[in-house]
Amino acid sequence: MIDGYGGSFEKLNDERRVLRCLNDLTGKLSMNKLSEPKVYFAADNGKKDPGGWSGFVVIVESHISIHTFPKKCFLSADVYSCKGGLETDLIVEFVKETFDLDEIEQNFVRRGLKYSGLTPKI
Repeated sequence: MIDGYGGSFEKLNDERRVLRCLNDLTGKLSMNKLSEPKVYFAADNGKKDPGGWSGFVVIVESHISIHTFPKKCFLSADVYSCKGGLETDLIVEFVKETFDLDEIEQNFVRRGLKYSGLTPKI
């Protein structure tokens, strides 16, 4: 999970950049798309959310999502994967450079630690 602060308003407000980021990141991580990425505009809700772009790509290994909040110069992204050896430094640097982020909060969560030992209940 990545939260990025101090990003470029123009880059965070660019639908094509979000789409390209999803496509390029999938390739850089050698992941396999199940469908082409989709990007949607979410309007300002008049409350906490000032609007921005949300993009998703479903991959064999799970999914990648990016949410931008241009008016706050903020980005939130998740790279959720069952693929071992996820290159977290590559992901952080790529997203940081793509949106000119000044600061990153990164949280890596190891999930499914007991998955390989599970047996089906049939």
